Amino acid sequence: MTLFNIATKNTRKNFTNYFLYFASMIFSIVIYFTFVSLKYDQSIQAASDTSPKISSAFSGAAIVLLIFVAIFIWYSNSFFTRKRKKEVGVYSLLGVRKKQIGQMLFYENFIMGVLALIVGIALGAVLSKFFVIILMKTMGYDAITHFTIPTAAIINTVIVFTIITFITSIQGYRLIYRFKLIELFQADKEGEKEPKSSFVIALLSIILIGIGYFLALQNIFTSNLWKQMGFMTTALVILVTVILGTYLLFSTFTVYLLKMSRRNKKSYWKGINLIGTSQLLYRIKGNARTLTIIAVLSATTLTAVGTAYSFYYNNRTNAELANPNSMMFIDVNKNVSNQVNDLIKHDKKHDILYEETVTTLQIDADVKSLDSIFSSDKINYTIISNAEFHTLAKEQKRDESLSLKGNEAAVLDAAYMEELSPKYVGKTVSLKVNDRDEKITFKHLKKYNVLNLYTANTTVVISNELFTKLVKEIDPVNMEIYKISNEDDAKQLTKDIEKIMPDEADFSSFYKDYTSSLEATGLLIFMGGFLGLVFLAATGSIIYFKQLTEAHSDKERYKILHKIGVNKKEIRKSIAKQVLFIFLLPLLAGIAHCAIALTALSRLMQMNLVTPVVICMGIYTGIYIVYYFLTVNAYYKIVTKVE
Repeated sequence: MTLFNIATKNTRKNFTNYFLYFASMIFSIVIYFTFVSLKYDQSIQAASDTSPKISSAFSGAAIVLLIFVAIFIWYSNSFFTRKRKKEVGVYSLLGVRKKQIGQMLFYENFIMGVLALIVGIALGAVLSKFFVIILMKTMGYDAITHFTIPTAAIINTVIVFTIITFITSIQGYRLIYRFKLIELFQADKEGEKEPKSSFVIALLSIILIGIGYFLALQNIFTSNLWKQMGFMTTALVILVTVILGTYLLFSTFTVYLLKMSRRNKKSYWKGINLIGTSQLLYRIKGNARTLTIIAVLSATTLTAVGTAYSFYYNNRTNAELANPNSMMFIDVNKNVSNQVNDLIKHDKKHDILYEETVTTLQIDADVKSLDSIFSSDKINYTIISNAEFHTLAKEQKRDESLSLKGNEAAVLDAAYMEELSPKYVGKTVSLKVNDRDEKITFKHLKKYNVLNLYTANTTVVISNELFTKLVKEIDPVNMEIYKISNEDDAKQLTKDIEKIMPDEADFSSFYKDYTSSLEATGLLIFMGGFLGLVFLAATGSIIYFKQLTEAHSDKERYKILHKIGVNKKEIRKSIAKQVLFIFLLPLLAGIAHCAIALTALSRLMQMNLVTPVVICMGIYTGIYIVYYFLTVNAYYKIVTKVE
């Protein structure tokens, strides 16, 4: 029997243990292949106006995925090679040279990699059209009926994953030369010393994480700490303190807690809690680095996916805030305005809900008194009367009213941000009216606009009497406003209007903003979601591998327990508690880190991220629970298997 035949037989025999590793590799290949297919496919690029951006986005995502998958396969391969130390030791005792053992393991890993590549590409080819439909739907486009698999995508995937598999196979080959025969047979007894615990270091872990959280929750624009330390330095401090604190939390604080739990004699001596607690205590320190990586990766994945989904989730709200009217433009040419009116009236897909011609004044204002962080001392305001505001507010079904007198004013700022925008109320600014100044005082702030943001920018409402006075001195600017039904399905109408609309009309539409944002956020959530699933599958698999390795080490111990009268139900309960501890630690730490990061982000962006983030966390936790039950079942089968 040749080494290749032995390797094939071993692969078949150990396939159950390798299944999640194999499945994770296949999933990674499917996603990579899909991304590369979408990058090369011409029909997708033709469907979007931003095809170069789509291509570059998928190229970037594919590189990130590739780096992560390469690390995952490298780590997993190393892990499985070390796991089989005793088996390698037996081969050595039988006279098999290390070179031949290395070749056998090389063949095993290469066979697994090639099988995963074949299955991954086959599945990718089948599922690509389904993934394309998901992508096009999330980006707001009609699904593509004709989708072909680019040959370049197949070649790219084969070359990339063959190289990765070859390199990791060589790594497994090299590891054999690093093991001594005594190490191979004593593998199960390695790391069995009870770890030391330190109250000071345990406390330090909480302090470090607390410092990171405290700095992250500070207001970036007003915090003295951020100003003194600098943006990059503070961000680096947060990263270092949280990661180091997480590592110490797993390596020392958990050890300290487990040792404290032993003092509770009633619980410790109940059933076989003694066994489960002792096994966790001995191994938790060895798992600390892996659990830290998983916790940080989980937090990063959740934050990225949660943020992407938040943008997608709030897309319509943001488009409506910027465009309370379906279409709006400055009436610079009466003939064009009439043509637009005819186009909208004769469009059978849309009904006109309301149309208005709003008389406005475009006036420069001296706004030094506002002490704005970003805007200059002078700004151009769109001025409307109190009466016009009431008309539009009523049409837009806003339960709002203003009662302005004299030189009182209200500002309508749809882009208002609590920490960045000026404090308008109570401030006085000067309107430049020909050769004189007209002072107005802001009495109200409305965090929305009745005019479209792109066309009108910041709008100021003044009293009817002041508006009547100013319109005699300044030439008014008429703005045409339309609200139509099915405004999110106005592609052709919008295109027809844009063809005849001059640039100086500053044409804005709900459809244009909504669809362009939907395209960007849809692409973002598609890539973020699938990359997040790959990361989750890989991290879940790593914990699974770790626990299965420990299960093989614990097999003899559980056999002894069963012989002295411990039933299988108690053994399963002990395993479930033990594995739950290992799964729960990185998950809770990752969710906590993510919650802090997203809280800081939501404050910065003035967005409510609660609903989308809770949905993402729920899905993430649900998949982790599946991995948990798979691990418990596999662990239980290993330690109770009769040979």
